[in-house]
Amino acid sequence: MTSLPIDDILPALQQALTTHTQAVLEAPPGAGKTTRVPLALLHEPWLAGQKILMLEPRRLAARAAAQRMAQSLGEKVGQTVGYRIRFDSRIGPGTRIEVVTEGILTRMLQSDPSLDGVGLVIFDEFHERSLDADLGLALTLQGRALLREDDPLRILLMSATLNGEASARLLGDAPRIRSEGRSWPVDIRYGSSAEPGERIEARVAATVMQALAEDSGSLLVFLPGQREIRETQRLLRDQLASLKEAAQSIVVCPLYGDLSLEAQRSAIAPAGAGQRKVVLATAIAETSLTIEGVRVVIDSGLSRQAVFDASCGMSRLQTRRLSRASSVQRAGRAGRTEPGRCYRLWSESQQQALSPHSEPEIRQADLAPLALQLLQWGIVDPAELSWLDTPAPGPYRQALELLQRLGGAQHDGARWSLTPHGERMAQLPAHPRLAHMLLEGCRLGLVSLACELAALLSDRDPLGRSSADMALRLSWLHGDIQCQPRERAQWQRLRQQVDQFRTLCRNLATDGPAKRATSPELTPDDALALLIAFAYPDRIAVRRQPQGLDYQLSNGRSARMNPDDPLRNAPWLATAQLHGRSGDAVDRIQLASALDPALFDTELAALVQNRDQVQWMDSENRLIAERQQRVGSLVVARKPLASIDAEARGRALCALVRKRGLGLLPWNPALQRWRSRIAFVRRQDLLHRSDGQSDWPDLSDRALLNDLETWLLPWLERVSHINHFAALDLTSILHSLLPWPLPQQLNERAPEHYQLPSGNRARIDYEQDPPVLAVKLQELFGCAQTPRIGTVALKLHLLSPAQRPLQVTQDLVSFWNNSYRDVQKDMKGRYPKHHWPDDPMAATPGTGIRRRK
Repeated sequence: MTSLPIDDILPALQQALTTHTQAVLEAPPGAGKTTRVPLALLHEPWLAGQKILMLEPRRLAARAAAQRMAQSLGEKVGQTVGYRIRFDSRIGPGTRIEVVTEGILTRMLQSDPSLDGVGLVIFDEFHERSLDADLGLALTLQGRALLREDDPLRILLMSATLNGEASARLLGDAPRIRSEGRSWPVDIRYGSSAEPGERIEARVAATVMQALAEDSGSLLVFLPGQREIRETQRLLRDQLASLKEAAQSIVVCPLYGDLSLEAQRSAIAPAGAGQRKVVLATAIAETSLTIEGVRVVIDSGLSRQAVFDASCGMSRLQTRRLSRASSVQRAGRAGRTEPGRCYRLWSESQQQALSPHSEPEIRQADLAPLALQLLQWGIVDPAELSWLDTPAPGPYRQALELLQRLGGAQHDGARWSLTPHGERMAQLPAHPRLAHMLLEGCRLGLVSLACELAALLSDRDPLGRSSADMALRLSWLHGDIQCQPRERAQWQRLRQQVDQFRTLCRNLATDGPAKRATSPELTPDDALALLIAFAYPDRIAVRRQPQGLDYQLSNGRSARMNPDDPLRNAPWLATAQLHGRSGDAVDRIQLASALDPALFDTELAALVQNRDQVQWMDSENRLIAERQQRVGSLVVARKPLASIDAEARGRALCALVRKRGLGLLPWNPALQRWRSRIAFVRRQDLLHRSDGQSDWPDLSDRALLNDLETWLLPWLERVSHINHFAALDLTSILHSLLPWPLPQQLNERAPEHYQLPSGNRARIDYEQDPPVLAVKLQELFGCAQTPRIGTVALKLHLLSPAQRPLQVTQDLVSFWNNSYRDVQKDMKGRYPKHHWPDDPMAATPGTGIRRRK
């Protein structure tokens, strides 16, 4: 057997698991941990003939690991070593090592929390931090603590790059064993920074052609997804076609999860004699898989992942920069057997700016499947379990509310629990939305259609963006639309999944409510839309305008139909999938079916809620009261109410005033001046009283708007139209807010007028701070002090005989002694008939021209 780097630390690992019930193993890619460690521990005394379960994050990696271990034992898969993945299982009566995908472990734990007969659980590639791996570890730890005291279950976390300290702490300060690995030097070559919006495929293809000319060996190319892989493959095919000899010796192979098993095996197999391989792969090739002969890595620097958007309740595929740890792993693939080279299609400065590690899925995924599993386990609060990252309370609460809306969970005011319907949902290996749809399909006698829909909605859209009509996907699945060669593997996988769902539904039907015959009025199109609405009640949509493309969803968001889509004329839609970027106000409708609103009276009646709505209609400028039948934020039907509830009327009218502002009320200049005087007195109190309080009410716009229910609401009982506001006696309403004796004190503390030396009275403008007194300069002759209100000097706007401003001052004496001389000189020239004395403080005030003798 070929020596591998992991062999050097196997004795230390065996010793650690002999003296402890858990351990953490850190080993770089290619060290051999996946295939050597389970075999090295198989005959340990503490295992006592029990099984080893090893979790792999991907189906391809699980199959490959089982095959390599079986091959090293000289056996077939299914003997000592077997695997169990979705749609495929190779397990025999003598199987001691089972390689399983992560979701399989969760179902095994739900069936038997003690994992009886299992002595060791290995979490391989734990650094990927998938949601299923985190959940599986949390459940395994609690199951062991509660049920395996006498025969403790051992746990081993293995990873290429891992926060070993945190993982060891989670496992009770477990021993950490590290393998340094054996890698050859890798020459890193950086490219230039990508331009915003640049498509990466052309740069990747050009770099591949460069590497084929300059380097030897096979190439591993990392791309974010299938679309980029197909486009790069097309570009390479065209460029290699011009090089006849190269075209025959270079094999371009795609590698991603949706490929058939045969295509995946072909991609990871060694290149034939005299050939070189170019493997175009997603992140599936970062770890677990070994591709022989690779000595050149070309890294686009991008990765695609599903990120849950809590604002719309949907998971969106986002293309992001990879983490620094992932870039190191990818580059390491070039130095497995000899010195290699890695082309990074980004700058060295960008490399330093990459985040150290990828974000755990538990922080960015839809938590509805997790919530369903935890409720089935009997956990109300996720904090009851041990996690590296505890699920965030907000998204977890949102997940529970979705389960409640689907009828799978209930809340009695103190705790959450599964309903009988939820118990049956948890038995189906599908998202809770699709599990609910499957059970409703069984109830209605629509099992085949529900299973086909569940399979299609669990997978990538096979037809892309040709049309949003879900019926086209069903036709493709039935064979009525020709299946392209590149779609064949997906078609076979979906047919397998349909059969699996059908078998599960058949088994569940014996335990569930009796199936009833399909309603004779339910057409095939109605049945399709009905099932989609069961799964996605929050995405039922209605067209906003009769001929428009914009729709409103029942969750309150907006969506738009492509203008050339056959569904563009459908008034109502049951929407299954939307596309958009996080933060977008409008999503694109990707998968949907036309919905007959008559279903809200029959099969979808449970979604309909009656609500008495009293609201202001801006289009009619009046108050309406109606009983609405609503599905979420959508109004299905409405009828007028005979009477309007007083409380609801008040809420609607106050909301209108807050929306449009106090200008909606019948203000007049005298009332505004009165309010300004009160504001002045109140400011003085707040400034000068030792307790910082005032007896005067706050009548500012902000205060009045905040307190509409107290002062305005009692006067609105006869308001139902915009014109009725003009009839309100706003002066009496506001004056009632000023208790006695404040009205009398108002004239004393903030008089409306000031008595001038000329004998006239001038109005004080309290809307400015300090208050303003605008007066002809001549009327202040003989005044040796600045006019005041209490302790506040008024701001004087001194005017010419023609009422034009001459000076603004709060110090009249200073004005007489300084600026007046310039004003006097100018005014004598302009208004010679008026009196402009040399000593204004001793002069007699006046308003007109100087009298002649």
